[in-house]
Amino acid sequence: MGIVEILGVAGSVSLLAGWRMYLCVFATGLAMRLGWIDAPTHLQSLDVLANSWVLGAAGLGLTAEFFADKVAWLDSIWDAVHTAIRPVGGALLALAIVDASDPVWQVLTLILGGGAALASHAAKSGTRAVVNASPEPFSNIAVSTGEDVATGGLLFLALSNPEAAIIVAVIVAGVAVFALITVRRILGKLFGPRPQAA
Repeated sequence: MGIVEILGVAGSVSLLAGWRMYLCVFATGLAMRLGWIDAPTHLQSLDVLANSWVLGAAGLGLTAEFFADKVAWLDSIWDAVHTAIRPVGGALLALAIVDASDPVWQVLTLILGGGAALASHAAKSGTRAVVNASPEPFSNIAVSTGEDVATGGLLFLALSNPEAAIIVAVIVAGVAVFALITVRRILGKLFGPRPQAA
């Protein structure tokens, strides 16, 4: 696997961890444990994710996140708590993927992986705050379920096909940027300065 593919996998996993970190850890570990994906020799450091304790902790977090994310406003509280956790998780997952024996690569990987996870987390939490303003409860459940399915599918695609991981990273980054810009515009319209009456 070339450096471009490695960076594509690292970028994809980091970006997806900003949406669903526990799902990324659990699904990757379970797929490796059951032999659904064969990690390239270079990614053998991810074997730790198949450890029973890691799978158990990730499964517990995944279950809690699954239910918390379906309840309006509870999901925003969950996102606020995870503002520090998801970027760190994304950075560490990226570090496990990139062969960071060189300290320069270690720092770059941590910064870029954490930054990617933070960007997708900000897009997710901002979008969910806007969705929570909807008076009916079904849009929140639909968006959350869509995030679950998209994260699982894109994660499997990125890990099983490193060439496709580059495309996944670009798509997820594009969606995150689009969501951030859209949320900013919506919030600007809702809370921006009001025109003064003459």
